[in-house]
Amino acid sequence: MTSHDKNLSPTLSPAAELAANVAVPFNQAHAMPKSVYTSPEFLALEQERIFGRDWVCAGRAESIPEPGDYVTIELAGEPIIVLRDRDGTVRAMSNVCRHRMSTLLEGRGHVRAIVCPYHAWTYNLDGSLRGAPGMTLNEGFCKSDVKLPQVRCEVWQGWVMVSLDPDAPSPEVQLAEVAGLIAPLDMSAYRQTFGQTFRWNTNWKVLAENFMESYHLPVCHAGTIGGASKLEEMVCPEGSEAFNYHFILKDDSVPLALAHPSNTQLVGDQRRTTWLLAIYPSLLITLTPGYFWYLSLTPTEDPGQVDVMFGGGMSPEWLADPAAEAHLAKVRALLDDVNIEDKGCTEKVYRGLQSGMASPGSLSHLERPNFEFAQYLARRVAG
Repeated sequence: MTSHDKNLSPTLSPAAELAANVAVPFNQAHAMPKSVYTSPEFLALEQERIFGRDWVCAGRAESIPEPGDYVTIELAGEPIIVLRDRDGTVRAMSNVCRHRMSTLLEGRGHVRAIVCPYHAWTYNLDGSLRGAPGMTLNEGFCKSDVKLPQVRCEVWQGWVMVSLDPDAPSPEVQLAEVAGLIAPLDMSAYRQTFGQTFRWNTNWKVLAENFMESYHLPVCHAGTIGGASKLEEMVCPEGSEAFNYHFILKDDSVPLALAHPSNTQLVGDQRRTTWLLAIYPSLLITLTPGYFWYLSLTPTEDPGQVDVMFGGGMSPEWLADPAAEAHLAKVRALLDDVNIEDKGCTEKVYRGLQSGMASPGSLSHLERPNFEFAQYLARRVAG
């Protein structure tokens, strides 16, 4: 047993263990305690105090371009519809019928109206009740009194952000520093061209941390992107209370990761810098001058599973290139292979967390973002 292990009493709650874990300088830091990943008690705190209060991403606004286009998510146990209404506004609302409380829509798609699959109560795209069959003899029923509860929803830099907390600071305010960092790239102008959802057998924080550090790239991604990133050139600056980040200077092995020749705004290293942005709690964005890809994570009721929204697209200059489709196909194939590698690595980590002999080790200087993420989690679960 290490001295670090002895300092964490088995009688401490997972939240107390995490608080002790981050109460040291970064150069003495260890990985988070196992209980933070495996404990149902800690997951319940996360659902209440993190996913029930912070802004969570429901994808890109351009992925629901037309009135009636929608996507569904679950946030801290609340089923939610995110859609574009008749006026072109992106809004969020409860995905539960106001009659007998069936969920309404599933997955993503397009509707002219929201129809309950149980009794066909029908809602307009703003959530107001349009029709309720068989209710004419109920004298106490008034259709105009019924509306799906609305949920806070804002579009920030092209991302659809949703929060259950009516008092959460706007993303425009909370993430102003992020917007300033990547201002030369104008993230709002990029366009998503592909996306999917999947579930992996690991804890959501294992996958989030995997994104936050590039220390694993040469080994976990030896078959794909590992050779294109130079760890010695990687910079991991201090983040903020709302996000962390690091950046990598890329070579020309993936042309789409570089600025398009027609782009005259980016200069010097800006033309080959890849930004890795971890926006708390769970929006993870890789942004290059040519393309982007992202993961938006939500925990399930099982600490050992995570639901993942995955997508990507290109910058305006590359989208206008005659060879854009061919370039994107290559990058999409590459990212599919990268996902396979990440799935294998992160699921192995979660299996390892079940071991009685496992204990958190010291962090590398390349894992500063992970330590800052642990500090964020400790602040949130402490209330």
